[in-house]
Amino acid sequence: MTTGSPRTTRPADDISTYLGPDRALRADRLGTSGLLLSVLAATAPLMVVAGVMPTTYAVMGIVGQPLLFVALGVVLVLFSVGYAEMSRHVHNAGAFYAYIARGLGGTAGAGAALVALVAYSALQVGIYGIFGFEVSGLLATYADVTVAWWIPALAAVAVVGALGWLKIDVNARVLGVLLVIEVALVVIFDVAAISDPGKEGLSLHAFDPGTLTGAGVSTALCFCIAAFTGFEQAPVYAEETSRPHVLVPRVMFLAVGSVAVFFALSSWALTVATGPSAIVGTAQKESAGLLFTLTESRLGATFTDILHVLFVTGMFAATLSFHNVVARYAFAMGREGLLPRAFGRTTGAGGAPGTGSLLQSAVSAVVVIVFAATDGKPTGDPTAPVLHLFTWCGNLGALGVIVLMAAASLSVIVFFVRRGAGRAQAWRLVTSALAGLALLVLAGYTVKDFDVLVGAGPGSALSWALPAVIGLALVAGLAQGLLLRSRNPEAHARIGLGNEAFRLDKAAATPVEQ
Repeated sequence: MTTGSPRTTRPADDISTYLGPDRALRADRLGTSGLLLSVLAATAPLMVVAGVMPTTYAVMGIVGQPLLFVALGVVLVLFSVGYAEMSRHVHNAGAFYAYIARGLGGTAGAGAALVALVAYSALQVGIYGIFGFEVSGLLATYADVTVAWWIPALAAVAVVGALGWLKIDVNARVLGVLLVIEVALVVIFDVAAISDPGKEGLSLHAFDPGTLTGAGVSTALCFCIAAFTGFEQAPVYAEETSRPHVLVPRVMFLAVGSVAVFFALSSWALTVATGPSAIVGTAQKESAGLLFTLTESRLGATFTDILHVLFVTGMFAATLSFHNVVARYAFAMGREGLLPRAFGRTTGAGGAPGTGSLLQSAVSAVVVIVFAATDGKPTGDPTAPVLHLFTWCGNLGALGVIVLMAAASLSVIVFFVRRGAGRAQAWRLVTSALAGLALLVLAGYTVKDFDVLVGAGPGSALSWALPAVIGLALVAGLAQGLLLRSRNPEAHARIGLGNEAFRLDKAAATPVEQ
């Protein structure tokens, strides 16, 4: 910027945000199916059915888990109403932080940006732990080869990083094929369980509101909300779709609706297979092997072996999906000065956010290596630290996403009210308010019960140290936003606006010098 003259601060409406074609992701690369598959892959349906559901039954003792998925589905549909309407006006790979910046200001957006980067990075890195352990187990079972968990985990980091450089439509095909197969296998189990129920028959007891009693309900809600993480990612890809104002809202509602129905029916099928009165005891006995035990008795060993393999590929698909999201957040932040500008440039003929991809690959490799270096357990023992990598990072990331959703709900309200559209959007603002309140309650329960979520004792420092990571990210991001506002108000005004082609407001005729 020119020096030697007084700096004048221009309003956001007069700020030009055009930074050149290398600061824009390639448009028209994703249609409805590609976007939907990329989003649903992050929910890792088989990992939830085989891992999260048995854990929730075993640890919390709540038979009414299917009803919890229905209730959370309603909350997230309410959230999606305002969130989807916001996506019609703001098309930015920064998604959450862009929405929050447009409603609550650039400083709040900067805070949300760092929270999103930390949360989604944690979600991805955590999966590498359980992925490595499962691959190690498969190799030992079927190839009689003993391999430490961190070797396949680091191999996955390398493969995912390489795919991060490729065009998103290639990744969408990879994600789509894996997702369709694993969902089909779970549906086959659901049908088999309903066709051959346990001793109590085809019972609907799991949908009885009377099952949702006791101290474990709030923690069970935290487990279940984590299972939905991923559906909210559609706006991250808005710049890469042909009609973002149409496709993004469509995919969001398809995603949250299908995930809620799928999880509710699958968790109910587990209770049908064992009998509602036996599901807690059986889950405590079988743990993560519950689904595989039930499939082997009904569908045979071959089907169960295939399910084990798809369990691994489903986790790989989830890591790839989260990797893509983190890379795009880093790209958006680099483009707007919240990260070094090198992150805000696309690379290669495919126009992928390559620098952000490299960053996430490097972070993943370092974290896996650190956990591997502290692993003194025998090969095949998941108790620590491989299990810690999954539970610590997974719940840390889920907390960050819940906080972001609550803030985005408030931002939707402020965004439309400030633009004089409060009356026209009244019903959407009401749904956003209801969803925001519910999400704040969930965030509170998540923090309160964090020791249970990560399997630590009630007096463990982890119960406050891990949630504090999200708090520190928020404070650091807010501080960065305040510093940017004082030193470069024009750059601060551009937070959340993206490139000129994706703005709601008309850019000024003369670009700001970079």
